[in-house]
Amino acid sequence: MVKLKPSRVDYKNHNTPVLFDWEIETYAHAVIEDYKPHLLREPNAINFQHFLESYLGATIEYHDIYSDDPERPILAMTIYSRGNIKVFDRENKCINSIEVPKRTVVVDNVIMESGKEGLARFSGLHEGGHLAMHWDVYSNIIAEAAETGEAFPTAVYYRRDNIERVFNRKATRSAEEWREYQADCFAAAIAMPTVTFKPFVHNLLRENGYYKATITIGRDSDLDILADDILPDAISEVYGVSKKAARIKLRKLGFVMGSSR
Repeated sequence: MVKLKPSRVDYKNHNTPVLFDWEIETYAHAVIEDYKPHLLREPNAINFQHFLESYLGATIEYHDIYSDDPERPILAMTIYSRGNIKVFDRENKCINSIEVPKRTVVVDNVIMESGKEGLARFSGLHEGGHLAMHWDVYSNIIAEAAETGEAFPTAVYYRRDNIERVFNRKATRSAEEWREYQADCFAAAIAMPTVTFKPFVHNLLRENGYYKATITIGRDSDLDILADDILPDAISEVYGVSKKAARIKLRKLGFVMGSSR
C-alpha cells in the first residue's frame, strides 16, 4: 500500500494532514497505479469492496446503521478501535448494540439496494480515504481520549449530506471538517481519476457537437441539458458513480460553470 507522506501536518490537531486538492489527486493516482494500473488507462468503475479489503486491509460489514439524526442518516463508518455501534434489528424491530472489530468499514444496507450503486461506491471510497490518510490521526485521538477519560466515539461516520463538501468551499474549516473534505476528494479521485476523466469528457463534448472547454449554464437550454443530464449520465454509467458526484467533478475541473442542482 502506498503511504501518504504529507509535506505539512497540523500538529495542534493530531497531525491532521494539510493538503491541497492536487496533492490528494496525486496521492490517489499513486494508489491506483499500485492497486490496479489499468484504471488509469481507460475509464472504468472501481470495485470499492475489493479495494477496501484487498488493498487497504479492511473488513467490511453490512448493517442497518442507527442514526441519532433521521435527517442525516449514516451511510458508512470506519471503526478505529474495537467497540460497539448501534444498529436497527428489523426482525425484532428494536435498536441493538453490536461489537465491531478494529479496522472495519460498516456500510448501511440501504445504500446497497439496487439503484444506489453510485452512492455505495462513493461512500465506501470515502471511508477508504480515511483509512489511507487518517488512520494514525484517529487512532491517536482515541488513544489520547482513553488516557484522559474523555469520551470519543471509536467510529467516524459518513452522512448523506457529506458529499456536498467537495464543492461547498469554506474559508475556515475545523480539523474534523478538513478530514471529511479530504476523504471526499480522495473518493472522487479514486472513482474518477482525472487522467482518464478529462479525455473522456472532452470526447463526450465533441460527440455532442460542443468544441469549447467549458459550458456556462443558464445561457442555452440545450447546453444546460448537456451539462446537467447528458454528461453526468454518461459519466455515471462508465465510472459507476452517482450523477451528483459526476456533476460535482465536472464543475470542480472547470468543464461546467454557473448554477448547479
